[in-house]
Amino acid sequence: MRVSIAGAGLGGLCLAQGLHQAGIEADVHERDPAITARFQGYRLVLSPTGLAALRGCLPPRWHPLLDAIVGDAYGERLVLDPQLNEIGELGPGRTGTVVDRHVLRHLLLTGLSVRTGAALTGYEVLADGRVEARFAQGDPVVADLLVGADGVGSAVRGVLSPRTTPTDTGVRFVIGRTPLTEQFAGLSRAFGSKIAGDGVSLLLGAMRFRTPPKEAAEELAPEVVLPDVRDYVRWAMILPPDGSLGDATPQDAVLSRIAGWHPDLRALVEQSDPDNSTLLSIRVVEPRERWAPGPVTLLGDAIHATSPTGGNGANTALRDADLLRRRLTEGRQDVLTAVADYERQMFEYGAEAVRHSLGALPDFVPHPAG
Repeated sequence: MRVSIAGAGLGGLCLAQGLHQAGIEADVHERDPAITARFQGYRLVLSPTGLAALRGCLPPRWHPLLDAIVGDAYGERLVLDPQLNEIGELGPGRTGTVVDRHVLRHLLLTGLSVRTGAALTGYEVLADGRVEARFAQGDPVVADLLVGADGVGSAVRGVLSPRTTPTDTGVRFVIGRTPLTEQFAGLSRAFGSKIAGDGVSLLLGAMRFRTPPKEAAEELAPEVVLPDVRDYVRWAMILPPDGSLGDATPQDAVLSRIAGWHPDLRALVEQSDPDNSTLLSIRVVEPRERWAPGPVTLLGDAIHATSPTGGNGANTALRDADLLRRRLTEGRQDVLTAVADYERQMFEYGAEAVRHSLGALPDFVPHPAG
């Protein structure tokens, strides 16, 4: 069996790792010109289900390394004013494990051959039941299964299910990261909480590694090379619906909106890396229309993109990867039967993940000032 995966995000790479462990040939095609073409280094909270799925796809020899490079999720889930006084509660906190996306992606890339600059332009199901994927550059690839793990703007979905399209929620947010130094120890109460200002909301989350990733890899799995990332604070400012930055840089736009806020909050933004600060939109994809069974399927954001306020996007993509891996490798099912079983379950929990994330969004979206 040969599986072609479009997209080198966490879900696609996790699937490729899981298939490789089972001796199944899996090639990954990424439209970006290089693996490091875009910064992807913000913290994620892995649920017990997401963490179990990830472990299920990784070689067991890397499990101690994974345990070393994650951190513990915690936070009081409060609503604070700009001077960090408590004014409300967000509800029960989420338990889980925090991991850095950039570090995790490098772990998942280990041992895989990823073809970059490979933007998928289309595919065709052949007479023998296999599928031929075509790319803007390079030769086409024939496989028994094509998996679209290529994100919200999925080119695979555009062919497989053209009526399934992203919905823009209108919500915009600026995200960045700042080294976690002693100066910001006093902000610990704000980690996992919402700071409610005049027309904006600021969310903070700490990434504390149990062991620095580079050092952990050198000690526990020398064949793995991980980036030298240290503890940091991930911050995200949610703007009013359809908010924009104008001509300001993301960093300056945030600073202009927090004049008079607690000095540690301003310092946090001032000391962030401007190259790792960006404006993002919140778009969702809801899995509604079922397509005819065949040797093409979708995974992760390509079919169920969630709002980050639900905290379940990466977890659901990892769950997809592990489920599809198990359906393809366990038992004696043929490819089409395995994929149909995967899709039946994925549509159900994927739709619920999107609904949950949208239900959580109003708690974080501020009202326009004035």
